[in-house]
Amino acid sequence: MLVVAALGGNALLKRGEPLTAAVQRTNVQVAVRALADIVRAGHRLVITHGNGPQVGLLALQAAAYQPDEAYPLDLLGAETEGMIGYMIEQELENALDHDRPVATLLTQVVVDPRDPAFAAPTKFVGPIYERAEAERRASAAGWRIAQDGDKWRRVVPSPRPLEIPDLRVLQLLLAQGVVVVCTGGGGIPVLRRDDGSLIGVEAVIDKDAASALLARQLGADALLLLTDVDGVYRDYGTDAAAPVHELTVAQAREMDLPAGSMGPKLAAACDFAETGGISGIGRLVDAVAILEGRAGTRVSADA
Repeated sequence: MLVVAALGGNALLKRGEPLTAAVQRTNVQVAVRALADIVRAGHRLVITHGNGPQVGLLALQAAAYQPDEAYPLDLLGAETEGMIGYMIEQELENALDHDRPVATLLTQVVVDPRDPAFAAPTKFVGPIYERAEAERRASAAGWRIAQDGDKWRRVVPSPRPLEIPDLRVLQLLLAQGVVVVCTGGGGIPVLRRDDGSLIGVEAVIDKDAASALLARQLGADALLLLTDVDGVYRDYGTDAAAPVHELTVAQAREMDLPAGSMGPKLAAACDFAETGGISGIGRLVDAVAILEGRAGTRVSADA
């Protein structure tokens, strides 16, 4: 099978851990064991990943510049794709004893300039501030800000991914047996101009939505959305919480899950399952078991 495995942010940084290179590499070394198991089981593999903490780190570094000198989000996204992809690529090659080539591809993802997300940004990025400091920075840099708990942060658009123009390169790599790391952090957001050329845009694309689009456009057999929770739960966080092992697309779309946690994963799982493929949600360490239906939550097309 061709498997697209989307790593949650916990694959690189567990909750409460410091965002250091050493911590991230240690976590990647653990993550690639499960990814290597997918390859050893005989499957072709494409890996995507989150980048929220890493973009926040780069945004914090960029805050040292004058507002008109700060790098835009599309460039920061490209930087994180290279940084994270490098670590996954190197550690996965080591885990596979260099028996299989692994390559990282900086991946552009086209969005619509008319997407409503551009008029109503909601995605938090970067460091937190007291309100007065956030307002000062927003005024100087042209940011939009919103309250995040008792602090304030920058918010940016999170438009829907429409197209992956680098798809042909991905297909060439897969045809040669390469394990590909791509579409990191949802990919680098770009707009297609009237003459067909591409230009970056200030936005952050949802990683799970982009992974579902990638899986559909590649004609993948399975999409794994891997996190630190063992699957989808009804009434999660209550005494009545119960795991759900199998869902149809219709059943999954009826579930009301938080937008900040499992909601986007379940939506992405539905988008891919509608094409007839296997969608699985669960723990990274259970990746092969999810593929085989022994763990996690699987979402399938309606009968």
